Amino acid sequence: MADDRDFDGVPRVAAFKAVAEFKAHLATLPIPLDCDDELLPPKDSPLAKPITVYGKIIGNRFATHPMEGWDGALDGKPTDLVLRRWTHFGVSGAKLIWGGEAVAVRWDGRANPNQLSFCEDNRTALATLLPALKAAHRKQCGTTDDLLAGLQLTHSGRWSRPDPDHKPRPRIAYRHPVTDARSGVVDDRSVFTDGELEDLVRDYVAAARFAAESGYDFVDVKCCHGYLLHEFLSAHTRPGPYGGSFENRTRLFREIVAAIRRDVPGLHLGVRLSAFDFVPFAHPRPGEGTRGMPIDYRPHLPWRYGFGLNPDDPLTIDLTEPEAFLRLCRDLGICLINISAASPYYNPHLMRPAAYPPSDGYPPPEDPLTGCARLIDAAAKLKRSMPELTLVGTGYTYLQEYLPYVAQAQVRLGHVDFVGVGRMLLSYPELPHHILTGRPLQKKRLCRTFSDCTTGPRNRMVSGCYPLDPFYKARPEAPIIHEIRRKAGR
Repeated sequence: MADDRDFDGVPRVAAFKAVAEFKAHLATLPIPLDCDDELLPPKDSPLAKPITVYGKIIGNRFATHPMEGWDGALDGKPTDLVLRRWTHFGVSGAKLIWGGEAVAVRWDGRANPNQLSFCEDNRTALATLLPALKAAHRKQCGTTDDLLAGLQLTHSGRWSRPDPDHKPRPRIAYRHPVTDARSGVVDDRSVFTDGELEDLVRDYVAAARFAAESGYDFVDVKCCHGYLLHEFLSAHTRPGPYGGSFENRTRLFREIVAAIRRDVPGLHLGVRLSAFDFVPFAHPRPGEGTRGMPIDYRPHLPWRYGFGLNPDDPLTIDLTEPEAFLRLCRDLGICLINISAASPYYNPHLMRPAAYPPSDGYPPPEDPLTGCARLIDAAAKLKRSMPELTLVGTGYTYLQEYLPYVAQAQVRLGHVDFVGVGRMLLSYPELPHHILTGRPLQKKRLCRTFSDCTTGPRNRMVSGCYPLDPFYKARPEAPIIHEIRRKAGR
């Protein structure tokens, strides 16, 4: 698992011995990425500067991203593994907790049989997570007065596998010519009817009411990563009031927001948004190199199955509609937006740049640093278009040693308000706290994006950092995942 060798001509991040070398490589990327030459002292760091969100002063500019472990109980309740992860979110020192992890608002919305889900029977168990996170944060940082914590609410839609047999049971916004086969859609029975969406709105309200009663400051009405509300944003081909025009494609989102506002007054809202898609990617075809590549999408042009892309050239980002969506959020009184992209099911390199693919993935199509730059650049463009909104950025884990230098530059330049960190916290949960207190990074704990945290779930095992976290190294799944990696030549 050496992390300093080239792969297909692309140097590993660990191969750069100094920030100057790293910046010289950044200058060769097709997308510019600002990076500072040195870190300011903690007292002067933009990352330590407070910011006011929804009238509350938030203590720093780090956010934890939602991280599912595929390790809840079959009934949707948390387990000790879930509690451990949430405790680590508190230990991180980040002052914005974005959702902890995705909680399905009802049973059929679970992406796997071990995803947390809300129902009245699960209320008491789910309510233990936030106090544990806050207790860990208070011990690490001394106070939770400047902490903002949310709960991410979701329905997995096309990617639902809620039952112990792990079989797909998709519920979709529209039929898709490419991903229907992969997601188990065989006929129109999987499509949500207009009438069924009324029940779904009530389920979101019930989960939001639970969040408010449990002490969360906000809920994330999740619109990312190919799940249901994100898919509705691209429902160009759906007939009726929930498809076609931008107004129709955002109707379900607006109805959920309005219902939460009406029935859970005082609860703030946030949105994690996949701001752009591409067409699905796959392994290279014979004779076409060693990198992942887009499917042949030409028979399906114009590509009417994505959001934030050019339908005539679906490998090109078009932020016109994402900007319109942010204006909609502003008009609905939602000022907290988390910018992500695409879907882990058909183009993970866009939203989770990595040196190594998961077991069901394709080889990196590009230098993963290009993926980081693309995500960070999209957030910066959206921030420029809507400076009144508070934006959280994505795409920082693969930066590894140089994460603090890029993060500092992005916040200093006003490109983003918060730096969101996800996978890194599985191997090194204290990283934000160490940056904010000026401590040297513990390089042996830095996530090197081996993707075992995804390979595990793809093979019906719990997620965790098996290469670097001693806790997961000692679990019985570790040698199985190591063997999967070995067979894949990694």
